[in-house]
Amino acid sequence: MKINSKDYEVKMQKTVQAMENEFSTIRAGRANPAVLDKITVEYYGAPSQINAIAEVKVPEARVILIQPWEASTLKLIEKAIIASDLGITPQNDGKVLRLTFPQLTEERRKEITKQIAKMGEDAKVAVRNIRRDANDKMKDMKKKSEITEDEQKICEKEIQDITDKYVKIIDDACAKKNKEIMEI
Repeated sequence: MKINSKDYEVKMQKTVQAMENEFSTIRAGRANPAVLDKITVEYYGAPSQINAIAEVKVPEARVILIQPWEASTLKLIEKAIIASDLGITPQNDGKVLRLTFPQLTEERRKEITKQIAKMGEDAKVAVRNIRRDANDKMKDMKKKSEITEDEQKICEKEIQDITDKYVKIIDDACAKKNKEIMEI
């Protein structure tokens, strides 16, 4: 019985997708409603995402407009944003909240680049852990005489090739995101 390398490849794909989802939460110079995804508001006793209790629009390149469906939630949303690590204080006019994103400074660009590098490194570590799990399973199968040494070597090479492919995909995604940040 040979291990199915496709199962491990699917796990690596999910790791890359998770990293790309994290990239969308990075606060750059442009307004991106995804930065609000991790912020929850206590709404009728249940934590709710902002976009579930309010309309979130981007009327200008550097402004996010949050218009709650219930006026009573305006203060709750404002408090949640202030308490988050977003780093932007919302402007409250009584009906809507306005988040204005400042232009990126050189210092902020460097911070974001470090953040992207850390996310990329975390994703590569996750991919390597998936490789380790596959290799451990193969060693275990070899020990139980379920596969031969040759089959083990072939499987290890296959898993290594898949790992190299996904590490390159992660590096490319990080480079692309860094390029976007530098162009803002």
